[in-house]
This record gives sequence, C-alpha cells and structure tokens, in this order.
Amino acid sequence: MKIIAVDDEKIALQGLISSIQKAAPDAQIYGFRYASEAVEHMRNESCDIAFLDIEMKGTDGVTAAKMLKEIYPDINIIFATGFGSYRDEAFDLHASGYLIKPITVESVRRELDNLRRPVRKSKKLKAIAFGNFQIRYGEEHVKFKYQKTMEMLAYLIDRKGSMCSSSELMSVLFEDDTHQKYYNQLRLDLINTLKSLGCESVIVQARGMLGIAVSEIECDYYDYLNGKEELAKLYHGEYMAQYSFAEFTNASLYAKLVSHQ
Repeated sequence: MKIIAVDDEKIALQGLISSIQKAAPDAQIYGFRYASEAVEHMRNESCDIAFLDIEMKGTDGVTAAKMLKEIYPDINIIFATGFGSYRDEAFDLHASGYLIKPITVESVRRELDNLRRPVRKSKKLKAIAFGNFQIRYGEEHVKFKYQKTMEMLAYLIDRKGSMCSSSELMSVLFEDDTHQKYYNQLRLDLINTLKSLGCESVIVQARGMLGIAVSEIECDYYDYLNGKEELAKLYHGEYMAQYSFAEFTNASLYAKLVSHQ
C-alpha cells in the first residue's frame, strides 16, 4: 500500500506521517510540504491513498485532490485539516475520509479500515537465487525483452543494494565497457518491465548508477542472510547457477553449508 501525506507545516506533517506509520506499518509513505511536489510525484508513481491538509501555501488541498484524481481516478483522498468548513467540497470530490486535527493513530486506522475504494494487496517481485536464477511476480515468471536484462537484475540482487556504475555492469555483462548503446537498451527494458508490474520501486537510480532496494523485493538469498536458517534446506550447492559472476557468492554459501554439516 502506497500513501502520500501533504501538509505545509513541518511539525504537522511529521505527526501525520507518524500516525500513518503506526496505523499501517507495512505501507510505503511519502511526505510532502508542497502539494505541487505530491502531484509531480504522482505523475511517475502509483499511489493508493492521499492524506491532504486543505489550507496550504501555494496549491490548496482541494485543488490538489482534483489534480490527483485526474492522474489516478481510483486514489482514496482523506483530508486531514484543522477546519470543518470544507466538508461540502470533500463530499463533491467523493473523498474517502475527513479528519480534524489533531490527527491520532486511531482516527487514521479507522479511515484506513473504511476506505471508499479498497486497496488491493500489493505483490512483491520475488527473486529465486538458489539454483537457477528466476524472477516471479505472483505465480508468473517475469519476461524481459532481452535475456541480458535478467542477468543484469541478478547481478544487482547479488550486490545486495550496493550502487553499481554503468561501467561495472557492462564489464559483468559483456566483459568490457564498450557496449553503451546495448546497455542503455537493457536498462530501459529493466525499468519499463518493472514499471508495468507496479514494481518500479525495486530499482534505485542515480546518475550513471543502478541498485536494488532490498526491502522492496522478496529473495530466498536475502531471507537466508537475515537469519531464516530453514531456507538453508533450499540451497544445494547452486546459487544463480547460470551466471559466472555468482561463483564467489556461491563459494561463500557452500563453505557455510559444509561448516554446518
């Protein structure tokens, strides 16, 4: 579940975000002090719920709600304001809720439990690293346009969140860094495919760099590293077996396996 919170008062925004976090600990929450920034965020990201103050500098909450609904008609708008005089506007916008400050965890939880438009449980991208590398979304295998795209994603997962330069990735994929045009195609394929699944947050982008947002993906390898020892039973001496770059990690995993026997 993805939630945005907008309030131009810093302390009020912090309090709102804190209440949302306690009411929905598994949600992804993005805070903004300017409605224009929230609207711009929505042009590139999906969102399920927007908590909006109303009387704000610049774009007010009612106007922002109209703009957000134009971008994403199914968004749940919940006004979080110090004024009760905007209820008619909220009704006209078919808002999901209307909270009067101070915002409490209980009031937020009540609104989340009674949304106008139910939020579908989000699926996470799932990486299977033990054995041959696979990527699934739900029960379906993810299909990329290029086979090298999946190899690039596998390498990013193997790096466990470390940012990788384009030169590093090209050296891994092509054994040199002279394939910039092909690399650009792979990068675009990766981003567009994940975006089509609503999983674009899996990839962290910076200028000339890519990385994995570890918390945004399910992975047997990550779970094992995080102490889920029962997953050791799934490791039988193979890790991303089709990729040579994975041999170092596999050697480490195998040494650990042998030491526990």
